[in-house]
This record gives sequence, structure tokens and C-alpha cells, in this order.
Amino acid sequence: MTTAPHVPVPPPAPQVPSALPAPQVPAPPPGPGVQPPFPAPPVEGKGKRIGWGLGIGAGVLLLVCGGGVAALIGLGTSISGALDEQAHAAVNGYLNALKAERFDQAYGMLCPDAQDEQTVSEFRTKAEGEEPIVAWKLGTFDTIYSTVPVEATYRDGDVRDLEASLDQNTSTGEFEVCEVGE
Repeated sequence: MTTAPHVPVPPPAPQVPSALPAPQVPAPPPGPGVQPPFPAPPVEGKGKRIGWGLGIGAGVLLLVCGGGVAALIGLGTSISGALDEQAHAAVNGYLNALKAERFDQAYGMLCPDAQDEQTVSEFRTKAEGEEPIVAWKLGTFDTIYSTVPVEATYRDGDVRDLEASLDQNTSTGEFEVCEVGE
């Protein structure tokens, strides 16, 4: 038996990658009924969802704007009511002072322009010479012209429609009567 010479076997050479492997793209699913690897976005009802979203947004906008308009209307009404109440108080106070023949008090309720036109004694003489008003009914204050309509009943039973013109005191903000006449 002869033996073959022993030749050492070299170790295997290390393998160096020469290039990255090509990406593997999965094959398309084999047919209907197969689930894709991710859920597809829904397509049915998309218009309905947009419609609902726009409708809800419009409703919220309407509520906000409508609430603002309602608040402005309420504020305007309350201011108008307060002005009407203050004007009525001024005219009622003036007419009550005249009815009770407290002419100095009535003169003090006049606006500065009316007081500049006549003295207390001139006012008293004029008021004593006129037919006294015994009852009256006041209308709604006109904010544009600062007047209050007055339905006046005189002692002899005569009823006339008068108008009380008012001015606002710049320091107190209260109304003052400038004139009550036809």
C-alpha cells in the first residue's frame, strides 16, 4: 500500500460581498379574496364624511355668529330700555314739580341752555300764567332727537300732544328737560 503524499488543504477563503443583494419585491397576491399587507383607505362614503364635516362646521359657525348677534340685540335692547327709563324719570320729575307748583325745583331740572334763556322769576311768572297740566302719559324716548312725546291733560279737560326735549348733563350723565311744548 502506498500512501499518497499528504498535501495540506488550505482553509476556505473568506467571502467578501461584491455588491448588495437586489431587493426582493413580493409578488402580487394571487387573486381576489387575498388580503394586501396593509389596509387600503376606505373609498365608500368619503363624500358623505366630507358633507357631514362641512355641515357640522357650518352649524358651529352659525351658533357662534348667531350668539354674537343675539348678544348685540340684547345689549341694544337693554341700553334702549335704560335710556327710556331715565328720560321718563326726568320728564315725570319736571311735570310733577310743575303740577305741585314747586317752580324753583322745576327750574333746577331744566338744562343749562334753558336756564340761560330765563331767570327763575321769569320761569315762575311764565309757569303760573299757563294752564296747569294735571295728568300725562309719556311715549317712547326718541334717541335720535332726544325727545319724549307727552299726551298732556290740562285742568279744563283739554288733551294735547306735546313733546319734551331733553339734554344730557355732561358731568352726571342724567337727562335734563330743555322744553315741553307743541
